[in-house]
Amino acid sequence: MNKRNIFFILIFVFIGLIALQIPFTQLAGSKVKFSAFDFFGPIAGGFIGTAPGVIAVFLMQFANFLIHGAKVVDAGTIIRFFPMLFAAGYFGRKSKISAVIPLIAMGAFIAHPIGGTVWYFSLYWLIPLFCYFFHERSLIARSLGATFSAHAVGGALWIYAFNTEKPLWDALIPVVFMERVLFALGIAAVYVAFNTILNFLVERKVVDWEFLVNKKYVWKMKPL
Repeated sequence: MNKRNIFFILIFVFIGLIALQIPFTQLAGSKVKFSAFDFFGPIAGGFIGTAPGVIAVFLMQFANFLIHGAKVVDAGTIIRFFPMLFAAGYFGRKSKISAVIPLIAMGAFIAHPIGGTVWYFSLYWLIPLFCYFFHERSLIARSLGATFSAHAVGGALWIYAFNTEKPLWDALIPVVFMERVLFALGIAAVYVAFNTILNFLVERKVVDWEFLVNKKYVWKMKPL
């Protein structure tokens, strides 16, 4: 960890804290809401590196907790601290550990008495393993792997915390598909947007942060 890493961590924490204030949808069975942060959080690992990205995501959530947490503390709030850390880790540098974590979550889910009766729900968590092989070739695969990694960790923790009954997990199967595809598209779009904005600022010498830009994902407008 050096001064440059700390500087960019703080920048991402500031932006992420803003994103956390923009609601998107509510998590079933809790007061916790998804927000624009679910699109922004994972890309931190892609820009500033896996470890700094994970640290930044934790600090974003911790700062938000200090601001709002005292009013809405429940098990769902605490659980929400963890999934996005793994999403940022997955979206960062390609790592076998990131691919294995959803499988561990899958095993834990199935080992739960209720989870064992709805084991097929956890098949969603094979997606990060599949996407691992396309991590560096496809932004959509990388984004899908990240959002389903978050879902895997959150799902495993959720069933142990709340012993949620089988009918709810069954009802969530189609919802999860639509929700996570939307999150993946959002993550990919935000990543392209930030690369494009940073590239614009670098080309105009507003900032000297070319090392943050992934030229592969800079959107080039075609002249009319």
